[in-house]
Amino acid sequence: MFALTFLGTSASVPAADRNHPGILIEAGRHRILVDCGEGTQRQLLRSGAGFRRLDRLLLTHGHFDHVLGIPGLFSTLRLRQSADLMTIHGGPATLDVVVRMLAGLWGEGRAPITLQLVALTEGQVIDAGEFTIGCFPVRHRDTDSFGFSFESQVRRHLRPDRLAALGVPDGPVRKELAEGRPVTLADGRVIDPQGVLGPPEGRKKLVIVGDAETTDGLAEHVRDADLLVIEATFLDRDAAIARDYGHLTTAEAATLAAMSNVEQLVLTHISGRYEDEEILAEARKIFPNSRLAMDFDHIVV
Repeated sequence: MFALTFLGTSASVPAADRNHPGILIEAGRHRILVDCGEGTQRQLLRSGAGFRRLDRLLLTHGHFDHVLGIPGLFSTLRLRQSADLMTIHGGPATLDVVVRMLAGLWGEGRAPITLQLVALTEGQVIDAGEFTIGCFPVRHRDTDSFGFSFESQVRRHLRPDRLAALGVPDGPVRKELAEGRPVTLADGRVIDPQGVLGPPEGRKKLVIVGDAETTDGLAEHVRDADLLVIEATFLDRDAAIARDYGHLTTAEAATLAAMSNVEQLVLTHISGRYEDEEILAEARKIFPNSRLAMDFDHIVV
């Protein structure tokens, strides 16, 4: 299960009710921030999420509207002693932007908290056991942009009726069975986990794409996603402007969802030049199960 809290949903110019981009992802005991636009730390407070156990940051790219919140957030984490180590994942050029930004404030090679910088290459980023995070390249102007795919593992729960019928006691043996390993009981019987596990639960897939100038090459990565979060900065009538600025139209985002067997589409990076209703209308004409992200929206996958 993945729980998303949208901390910022604006395009490059924020609005009174839309902060610069940022999404908090919670999965199990993990709390991961995707992008960190200006004001993200205040959005964390306003949302009620706070700073606890926030120790990993995934950056889609290095444009300022996606990273300018980093210095303020790190300063607060230092004052609150909320993070022993912050790991930042981003493309090499994106990490360079972060390093130079921090150096300008605290000096070369220095930061207010302990950092680990991990350069992204296409493929797996994290294997957290109960879920994995992968990344894939996204074309956006002159940046080394990446999208992220979160996938939970198939799980099977123990069947209490079968455990009781076989006389399997509480304790470590049940944990072994839950993890798929056979156990030997005190009376010598060997219990196969297949006999006490229920049916597999479906895998969940969440895909987040930041800014993008085209959907070419994205379908294979978003295919069969339970939830796709992607930018929709322009309407189709302004497609030429979208090309000039390296962004998608709402119609393009919706078409990607429709052709990729996506369950639900959430549009973000919203421009103040349009009314929310017209953005949503354009999306739903192509992909009915679309919604517009608002700051502080909370969605569970």
